Formats: sequence, C-alpha cells, structure tokens
Amino acid sequence: MADGHAQSLKSRVSAEEWQARVDLAALYRLVALHGWDDMIFTHISARVPGPEKHFLINPYGFYFEEITASSLVKVDLDGNVVQETTNFINPAGFTIHSAVHAAREDAHFVIHLHTVAGVGVASQQHGLLPLSQNACLLQEQVAYHGYEGLALNHDERERLVADLGDKSLMLLRNHGTLAVGQTAAAAWVGMFFLERACAQQVAALAGGRDHVLLAPDAAQAETREQGKGIGFVSGLAWPGALRLLDRKSPGYDA
Repeated sequence: MADGHAQSLKSRVSAEEWQARVDLAALYRLVALHGWDDMIFTHISARVPGPEKHFLINPYGFYFEEITASSLVKVDLDGNVVQETTNFINPAGFTIHSAVHAAREDAHFVIHLHTVAGVGVASQQHGLLPLSQNACLLQEQVAYHGYEGLALNHDERERLVADLGDKSLMLLRNHGTLAVGQTAAAAWVGMFFLERACAQQVAALAGGRDHVLLAPDAAQAETREQGKGIGFVSGLAWPGALRLLDRKSPGYDA
C-alpha cells in the first residue's frame, strides 16, 4: 500500500536532489490544480542531478494532489528502485519517461498527461491546427507518435524518441500529451501552452470544421518565430505558479 506520510528526505539527499524533488512535486500539484490529472495515472518525472542517471517519478497509487518532495520514488534507467521505500512505480510510466531521459540530455523534466482536450486533439487526423495564438506559437515544437497500446513494451522506446527528435512537445496519438524541459518551468509552460491550444481547438471544432477560421499564413509565419521565446516566458511564470501552490496546495515541498 502506498505510504502517504513519507518522512522528510531533505536531510538525507543532496541539496540538488532535494530541489529537483521540490520542483517535481510542484509540477504534480499544478497539474492537479488545473484539473489535468487522471486519478492515479499519467506521470511526471525529473532527472536527479549527478552521474548515476537516476530519475524521480510518482509512487503508483497516489493522487497528484497528494504528491510531496519526499514521497517521490527514485529509480534507475532499468526501472529499479534505488531508495528505501514501501512504494512502487507504474511500469507504463517508466517506459515512456526512461526513453526520453535516456535519449535527451536536456530532458531534465518530462510531463505526460491524458487530458480530455489533449487526447481529443491527439485523436484527430490533422493534429494541432493553427486555429489559436497558442497553437501558432507551437507550430515548430510539436512532434507526433503513433499509438501502440499501453506503454509496457520497451521496444517502443526507440520509436518514441525517434519521433520526438529534438522537439519539446509531443502529441501521443489516441493517448495524450508530452512536454520536455531543461527546467520544471520550461516543461510546465510548454505543457500549459499545448493544453490550452488543444482545449481551444476542441472548442472551435465543436460545431464542425467547415466554417472554422485558420490563422492567416503571414500571421502563422510571424508567430512561428515568436514561439521561440516561450523559454524566456517560463522564467517569469514559474515563481507565480509556486505562489499559487503556496496559497491553494501547500505542503508539496515537504
């Protein structure tokens, strides 16, 4: 059974690992606060600084609103738990996240969600359309990966990372969304823009596609370049996100 009252690990891990734990716990809480969680399913992970190639992921059985820095589980790239804990992880979460962490040195944080809007757009043949400003900003940043069933087959990892390439966002067909970031802030803001773009597309297409207005070509070209500045924006948005958690979901940093 999951231990929802994990003792603080702050004094038992390095300062760098503790910061990664706090940032990752904040991401879980933010996803829950925005209603993007899927009960105990989907995953967010973080690389532990250091040469060991360990990463942190949620204990299977916890709701995202319950996650704390100390409750996160540390594993290696083979899925072995490398800390003393009574908790375990979801094998499907390990497959997706280990693939990205192993292949991308810049993938310090990886967010994977199953939101209604994200799955909706991932299940549309045309994918993300240039319907909204959010979508236009992400034009050059979204990759696609075909659905292969529950992510339990480790052979899928090579295909997933090949499809992701060097992009920071992905629509997993018939499955959900993915965001990669060198920081928690970058991963969060990328996912926020993608989820917002998906929700806007679902709303716009609710009455059919015949009379939907796509952004003009010139505007698409302009926003394609402007979208490269999302990384800068993330540094401004993240402190506010943490203040929001302090008000509405305190305790993530325990």
